Amino acid sequence: MTVDIKKGLMGVTVDETGISKVMPEINSLTYRGYAAQDLCANCEFEEVAYLILNGNLPSKKELKKFEKEERKERTLSKSLINIIKQIPRKSHPMDVARTAVSVMGLEDKEVTDNSPKANLRKAMRIFSKTPTALAAFYRLRKGKKIIAPKKKFTFAENFFYMCFGKVPNKEIVKAFDVSLILYAEHSFNVSTFTARTITSSLSDIHGAITGAIASLKGPLHGGANEEVMHMMKKIKKPENADKWINNALNKKAVVMGFGHRVYKSGDSRVPTMREYFGKVAKIKKDKTYEKIYDIVEKVMIKRKNIHPNVDYPTGPTYHLMGFDTDFFTPIFVISRITGWSAHVMEQHSTNKLIRPLAAYNGNKYRKVKVLKKR
Repeated sequence: MTVDIKKGLMGVTVDETGISKVMPEINSLTYRGYAAQDLCANCEFEEVAYLILNGNLPSKKELKKFEKEERKERTLSKSLINIIKQIPRKSHPMDVARTAVSVMGLEDKEVTDNSPKANLRKAMRIFSKTPTALAAFYRLRKGKKIIAPKKKFTFAENFFYMCFGKVPNKEIVKAFDVSLILYAEHSFNVSTFTARTITSSLSDIHGAITGAIASLKGPLHGGANEEVMHMMKKIKKPENADKWINNALNKKAVVMGFGHRVYKSGDSRVPTMREYFGKVAKIKKDKTYEKIYDIVEKVMIKRKNIHPNVDYPTGPTYHLMGFDTDFFTPIFVISRITGWSAHVMEQHSTNKLIRPLAAYNGNKYRKVKVLKKR
């Protein structure tokens, strides 16, 4: 009997979600019905985080309460700080994020309570503490002292402060805030589906997010923004870009930061992130990567008709902000925790164990021979 196998679950609808959708009628990614680019233009990241976790944009009173709770939960336990201090300095920060969230689960007294209220409280703790854990490792591996979070700063400002000891100008913070909004959620991508699969066994939110982080690390998913920067560093100068990308395509090499399984005519998040990439490049007075960006994009569209995805402008933007390349995907993590958490809670609300079938292509039935006759 012939079985119609959908590799990678391509085109398979496995469940419903009310969290996000790429709406073809407006050619845009939407969160709870709002276009992501509209949210970037009119909201700060905290408002979008509230929206994703709670279903609606907050009132002033609701936002103030949400921000107060997030800022209250930023501090890490002494034991978690000590664990981060013991992590080898050459470790990938994604592994640090995975470990930190796992330890948070060990410390959380509500870890086995999967009720909506408990999961929302736990989601807030993970959301608040993970940036602190990552920033602590960022400092330690550079031989610098850990900087404690400050309640007076916004989510974005606080991350800059904990990493660098200072907050950049408002335009840089806004660009970072926009990147967090654009990375916050994207329906049933591989890391989110991983989180939902783990949740479907009635496991806890810390375990689900730990698994999602491991999934996001891969270069075919969240790690693509790092690979984009590695590519640009190989190209080095704009005058090398045309030859480099054409050679790569001639050799049938995979060019990271291009193409997307959902978007066929271009990632709707790219124009917004590209705009802020340009603003950051202008502030930093460094147009090198912007010029490389334009040349590579032009060749990719002309030769392959493949458009960039959001990782393509985000990678060089984070580089210009001063972040190490291997910290690009961890920044993705601190944003996507909101989306993962919302999906964990949604999965719990109408749960069904995720258990797909596989078409067997191994050996036919074989009898076991005793050892001396093999």
